[in-house]
Amino acid sequence: MSATEIKAPRSGQISGKTTAGGRIAPQYRRSGSSKGNFEMLAWLFMRLSGVVLVVLIFGHLTVNLLVGEGIHAIDFGFVAGKWADPFWQVWDLAMLWLAMLHGTNGVRTIINDYAEKDSTRLWLKIVLFAATAVIIILGTLVIFTFNPCPVVNGVQLPGGFCPVP
Repeated sequence: MSATEIKAPRSGQISGKTTAGGRIAPQYRRSGSSKGNFEMLAWLFMRLSGVVLVVLIFGHLTVNLLVGEGIHAIDFGFVAGKWADPFWQVWDLAMLWLAMLHGTNGVRTIINDYAEKDSTRLWLKIVLFAATAVIIILGTLVIFTFNPCPVVNGVQLPGGFCPVP
């Protein structure tokens, strides 16, 4: 084999050099490809969103479980009272979006690592992204359209926490 001949990476020979066990020879290649940049941004997002999620989740748990009567106070009225305040709507929305995007990115990485066939990888990612979009859209709609005192056919539904019209 000549010095200029390059075999496929999995053949165990690259530029005439054989690797142990037929593995890909380690090479350092710096490329300006967009995929490399995307993966670096995805890695950075996982670290930053993880830190923000810890703050959001512990704040959520503190307010729901430790403040006031604790777990015994959590009911429909408690959630209705919380979501009447735009601060808690944004808090829960940030927690929903970050948790879903963080988890989706993690599962995307697992799919890339373990799905061997390109077609399998494609379909798993399509299902993953579709499920993520549905959950984010429905969760956002619930947070912002939640009405604790709905009126149906001119009659207010029963509930001890709704003001009497």
